[in-house]
Amino acid sequence: MSLNKSMHPRNRYKDKPPDFAYLASKYPEFQEHVHTNLSGRAVVNFKEPEAVRALTCTLLKEDFGLSIEIPLERLIPTVPLRLNYIHWVEDLVDGQKQRRRGIDIGTGASCIYPLLGATMNSWFFLATEVDDICFDYATRNVKQNHLSDLVKVVKVPQKTLLMDALKEETEIVYDFCMCNPPFFANQLEANGVNSRNARRPPPSSVNTGGVTEIMAEGGELEFVKRIIHDSLQLKKRLRWYSCMLGKKCSLTPLKEELRKQGVPKVTHTEFCQGRTMRWALAWSFYDDVIVPSPPSKKRKLDRARKPLSFTLPHVAVKELQAKARALGCTSRHPLKAITTLVEKTLTDLRVLHKRVPCREHEQSLLLTAVENTWLHGRQKRREQMRQLRELPRADHNAAAAATTMPSLTQDTQVDADQKSANPEVTAESPSVEGRKVTDIADEVDQELPEQVADVETKPRCDPAGTCGQKDASEMPSKQPASPLSVERFLFKCLLNVLHEESDAVIEIHWVEGQNKDLMNQLCTFLRNTLLKAVSKS
Repeated sequence: MSLNKSMHPRNRYKDKPPDFAYLASKYPEFQEHVHTNLSGRAVVNFKEPEAVRALTCTLLKEDFGLSIEIPLERLIPTVPLRLNYIHWVEDLVDGQKQRRRGIDIGTGASCIYPLLGATMNSWFFLATEVDDICFDYATRNVKQNHLSDLVKVVKVPQKTLLMDALKEETEIVYDFCMCNPPFFANQLEANGVNSRNARRPPPSSVNTGGVTEIMAEGGELEFVKRIIHDSLQLKKRLRWYSCMLGKKCSLTPLKEELRKQGVPKVTHTEFCQGRTMRWALAWSFYDDVIVPSPPSKKRKLDRARKPLSFTLPHVAVKELQAKARALGCTSRHPLKAITTLVEKTLTDLRVLHKRVPCREHEQSLLLTAVENTWLHGRQKRREQMRQLRELPRADHNAAAAATTMPSLTQDTQVDADQKSANPEVTAESPSVEGRKVTDIADEVDQELPEQVADVETKPRCDPAGTCGQKDASEMPSKQPASPLSVERFLFKCLLNVLHEESDAVIEIHWVEGQNKDLMNQLCTFLRNTLLKAVSKS
C-alpha cells in the first residue's frame, strides 16, 4: 500500500501526487518513459534508471525551476522523499523562511538538498563530496541554477565527515547538518542478501549509486557513529546534527549511543513515500532548541488499520456498467452495477458474501473466505489449454481406431474416445473440429494481467482441487449459505464500493481471520478481474 498519506504535512506531493500524463505532454524527454496501464492511467517503470532520472529531473524543473544533470552510475534521488527531509529540518531549526546555514555531508551528483534548501528557503549550504564524478556534477548543477552565492561545494578526502570540513571555518556556527549515509556494509547487503526479511517483496525501484554512495565500512550504523563522534568534539558548532537511515533496526542502537554519551536533546522521525520508508535521527547540545515530537504510536496504529483499496477510473466505470447490464443488472446506479460484478466474481470463487446496511451512495458486502480459490490460476489455466489442445487429436485417434474395430461403428468409437479424453463432451456436444483452440480457451478463461504484488490467481476449481470447464457456480458447494453462520474460515472482511468524484473506489476492511495477506491477494484478484473486463471490451 502507498504510504503517501504519511508524508510530511507540508510536502507538496502528499495530497497531490505528480500527474505523469501532464508532465509527459509538457516534457518530451519524460514522455518516452511514460506508459499507459490497463486502467488507462499514465505510469512509470521505477526499475528503469533512465525513467527514474527523467522523473527526478522533470519534477525539479516543473515544481522548483531547477535544471540538473545526473549520471546513471550515481545515486538518483527521489524528490518527494528528499522534500520530507527538508521540511523536517525546517521543523528542527524553527522557521522555514529565515536565513539558515547548513552542511550536507556527501551531497551527491544531484546536490539535491542544497538546491532545494537554497531555492525554497534561501538557506546557505556547505556541501561536501569525496567522489570526483559527484563533485563535478554537483558543482555544475549549482552553477547552472545560479545558486553559487548560496551553495558552496567542496571536495574532501575519503572518510571525511565534519571535522576536516570545518577545520578552516572556526568562527561559523551552523544551524544543522544533513546526511544521507551509505546504507550497506558490503556488496551482498547492497544486493539484498541478509539485509531484508525473506518474506518482504523485492524493492519496487532500481538501486543506483556509486560505491561511496551506497556502501561504507560497517554500513550506515558505523557511518552515523562516526558523525556522533565528530559531534562530541564540535558540540555547539552546530545547533542540530541529523542523518537519514535506511534501516529501522539502526535507530535503537544509535539512540542508545547518544544516551551513553550524554547528549541532552534527541529526536527521530519517519519519512514516507510510495512504498518506501526511511527514518531520521537528530540530536543537539543546545538547551534552547525546540525538539519536534517523534511519530506517535497512535498514528502508526491508524496507518495499520487503513483499508486496502483500488480505484476504478470514470472510463472503466462506464464499461463495467455495460458489462453489468449484460448480466441482467437493471439498476442505472454505477455503484450497484459494480457491486453486481463483484458479487458474480465472489460467487465464482465460492467466497461467501452478503449485502449489509451502509451509508447512502455506498454499497457494502460482508465477505467470508472459507478456502483459498484465487491462487495459482495460471498453472491451472495452462493445464486447461493443454487438455483443449488434445481434443482434436482425440478425434483423429478415434477415426483411426474405428478402422481396426469392426465391432463398433465409427460414430460410436468417436464418442467413446471423446468422453475418455474429456468427460464433459457428450454426443450432443458441438464438435471442436475446425475451430481454433485459442477461441475455445478464451471461452474457458484467459490469463489475468501481471499483478503488481506478484500474486497469481486461481481459476474456478472443485473442492478436490481439479479444474474442469464448468463454472464454480454450477458446482455443488458444501459451504453454508450465509457468511454469518460459518465457524471455520480463512478471514472475514467488509467490502465497500463508493464514489470518489467521477471515479469508483473499492475498499476492503479487515474484520477477523488467520492471515491478512490472503485478503490482500483477494483484493488484487478483484482489481485485476474488473480491469480485465474493461480491457476486453
